[in-house]
Amino acid sequence: MSHPVRRPLAVLAVAVFLVLLGLARPASAHGFTSTVYVHVTESGGGGRAGAGAGAGADRLRTDLKLEYDLLVVSAADAGHDDPLFRAGTEAFEAEDTEAQAAALNAHHATVVDYVTGRLAVTAAGDACRPAQAGGFRMGREEGVPYALLTLDWTCAAADDSHVTVDHEIRSGLFPDAEEYVKGAKTIATYDVGGRSGSAALDAAHPSFSLGQSWTERFWEFFRLGAEHLLTGVDHILFLLALIAGSRRPREIVLAATSFTLAHSVTFLLAALGLVDVPGSVVEPVIALSIAVVAGWHLWRIRQRGVHVTDLAVAQDGGRGGHFALDRAGWTRLGVVFCFGLVHGLGFAGALGIDAAWSWTLLWSLLVFNIGIEAVQLAIIAVVFPLLLLLRRRSRRAGLWATGTISAGVAAMGLVWFVQRTFGL
Repeated sequence: MSHPVRRPLAVLAVAVFLVLLGLARPASAHGFTSTVYVHVTESGGGGRAGAGAGAGADRLRTDLKLEYDLLVVSAADAGHDDPLFRAGTEAFEAEDTEAQAAALNAHHATVVDYVTGRLAVTAAGDACRPAQAGGFRMGREEGVPYALLTLDWTCAAADDSHVTVDHEIRSGLFPDAEEYVKGAKTIATYDVGGRSGSAALDAAHPSFSLGQSWTERFWEFFRLGAEHLLTGVDHILFLLALIAGSRRPREIVLAATSFTLAHSVTFLLAALGLVDVPGSVVEPVIALSIAVVAGWHLWRIRQRGVHVTDLAVAQDGGRGGHFALDRAGWTRLGVVFCFGLVHGLGFAGALGIDAAWSWTLLWSLLVFNIGIEAVQLAIIAVVFPLLLLLRRRSRRAGLWATGTISAGVAAMGLVWFVQRTFGL
């Protein structure tokens, strides 16, 4: 029976390995996008708060954080001979924050025109007029320099203070068409008219209303979490390594639960401001975790041989009434939990959780986490039963399939680890 299975299995194994190689990404799995942070409040001098979200308010303030080097390249559309480009890139390469701020302030009109050409605030459908409030300052997000810019927006206030003005924020900053970054998103938080909340904007969903419902807020961050896992190939490969190395349903359930609890803990610690690890450390460790978890299964196959029953399917088919694990099983859970903490830092970095506005984002962060878990469970629900069925039909075929998957995942993890460690 094993002979007819091995031939198509070999084809399947090669196909899986080629797919995994095709999914390979360069050094950073989170480096293909940029995140803009916008905090919206009422500005002094005419705002009428307290009558609802944006009710009658004629002035809003937006505090923006934009990735510095990307802002310089995008705003200096004249090319390398542009004075802003020359001054900005020299300051960036010198890692001189004072020079970086000076370069932006010396060309503030060009930079502000770029930003306000892609960020808009409207009140009851009418465009608000932007004005720069103060100069550019510098900060850091996810280990890279960010430019801080404050804009005051003057809107046509409603004559009747009882009329609720619907304010809308629209962001098209760093679009794909500029070809400097792919999939830029804007994380917006607001505290206007006694109502606060947050929103996630991207090319497919470029705007939101300050009067948005809680269901709209829920869906935006649920979608963002789901998309983040689906587009985060390193996290998907880590999950595939967990699935391939799990023999019974109870094992994958415990492994997935351990991973979920770990990155949820990291979320909370990041929101409390107790954890702040640079991406230069997080990204290589995430890559290493992929290789280690995948290599763990390969090591077990090598140590115990391809015919051993405990690497195939247990006699009870995984239907045991308890979650008993041997020492190796508990050790594996501990390793998964530790690496889950690090993956949580990667998830948290996607929302800038170390920012001062973390508490405003906390509810949205939890929804973001739910989106991640939904996709994670969906992948498990599809992949694990297929591997379980294959193992029950042929132990050897099951080992070939899980071994091939683990080998491909481990190889990609090692490649990413080298790339991210040495900045290749």
